[in-house]
Parts: sequence; structure tokens; C-alpha cells
Amino acid sequence: MDNLESTKKRALRILGNRNFSMQEMERRLVSKGETKENAGEAVKWLVELGYINDADYAGLIVRHYSTKGYGVSRIRDELYKRGIPRDLWDEKLEELNESKMNDASLEFLRKKLGESKDKDDLRRAADALVRRGFSYDEANASINKYLSEHDDM
Repeated sequence: MDNLESTKKRALRILGNRNFSMQEMERRLVSKGETKENAGEAVKWLVELGYINDADYAGLIVRHYSTKGYGVSRIRDELYKRGIPRDLWDEKLEELNESKMNDASLEFLRKKLGESKDKDDLRRAADALVRRGFSYDEANASINKYLSEHDDM
């Protein structure tokens, strides 16, 4: 039981740095030398206390990465890497406002391209959007919107 108490103390110290999913915390504790059993018990304890909540954490991840201008695919990758259960993904991703995502991709293009309408620059910018997690269709729609904004210039 003494080992479990030290595991709980370690978990609290780790949690003081940032939010974690249940899976992340368990992995972190095990990587620090705690037994899998103690790590699991400590995570259950943190959940009971309300210090770890995967649903809230998923929402935080979705908001954070969408605000930074990332697309749905990239956000899914982040949720997966952090061990958030898949059943929470769709619920949190549905909360994303499509127009907000479009605005984020357009803002990215404005910063990346400035006033350029060069075909190579546009292609590279569209590729960058895809790497940021936007679909090809979303990237092309954003490029077209960017071009329509700059037709007047």
C-alpha cells in the first residue's frame, strides 16, 4: 500500500504541470518506474477526485488546435496520440464550427501568401493546409476564397 501512496503523490506532481488523459498519465507513471497496477489505481483515484477527465481534456485539445488553425485530421491525430477514447472524439469534433475552421484556413493563407497569386506559392500553401489537417477539398476551397479576395487587387 505504501507504494501506491508514493505513486499517487508522483501522479499529483506530474498532473501539476499540465492536463493528462487517463492513458497518458498511466503511461507516464509506468515510465517513471511505477508498477502498472499502482499506476492504474492512481489514475482511478485521480478520476474519482475529478483531476482527470478525458471528455473535458478532449474538448480542450479540440479547442486548442482549432484555434491554432489546424484541421480535423490533425486534431484527430492529437486526440489519438494523447490516448483519448475514440467515442469522445466525434462528440467534441462536432462542436467545431465549420465557419471557424474555414476562417482559420483562410487566415493561414493570408499569412503564408501575403499578396502572392503565384501558382507555385498557391500549390505549396494548399499542401501546407493539408499537412495541417485540412482535406484537399477544404484546402482548395480556401485557395479559391483567397483568390476571390485578391481579384480586386
